[in-house]
Amino acid sequence: MTFPERIAVASKNAHKLREIARICADWPVSWKTVESTHEPWPDVAEPHETYLDNARAKAREIARSFSVPALADDSGIEVDALGGAPGVRSARFAGEEATEEENLDKLLEAVTDVPEAERTARYRCVAVASWPDGREMSAEGVCEGRLLLDRRGRRGFGYDPVFVPNGYDRTMAELEDDEKDAISHRGLALRALREQIATSY
Repeated sequence: MTFPERIAVASKNAHKLREIARICADWPVSWKTVESTHEPWPDVAEPHETYLDNARAKAREIARSFSVPALADDSGIEVDALGGAPGVRSARFAGEEATEEENLDKLLEAVTDVPEAERTARYRCVAVASWPDGREMSAEGVCEGRLLLDRRGRRGFGYDPVFVPNGYDRTMAELEDDEKDAISHRGLALRALREQIATSY
């Protein structure tokens, strides 16, 4: 399949947009983002119970609004000691208008009494590409790791300062961009999605 000439990225999150731009730098497309246009950019609710449904909702709305293929993802951190929470509510863990710091504070408070060996967790991401004609593809990426009780590092965003991926002794926020992108849930999902687009049609 030939890649579309242009893809709109269904996100207003500046951190996520930078990450997607790095991971997808080899995609043979031009990107339409909220930062590259003066057109009104739709707000899309994420009320669903799965990453896939939330990502689909965002991709479909942006593809419909701009009449170009759209790329969206939904992701979260799943903590085993919390029964998989916060999961799809990761960005709203401390409330609908919560900041990243408030969400991280709430997570640390929730696991403060959990023994180190039991603070296992994973980042999960589902990426979706949606076309105005209804075609759709999706891919998932998972990065396993464990949680610290203290923040480390100034890179990344979200829960990165307390998440140590398996095989590393540094948090996601301490990794260089290329190191993080190679193993991250978002990197894995987007590279798998790229392969689908390149080979499915």
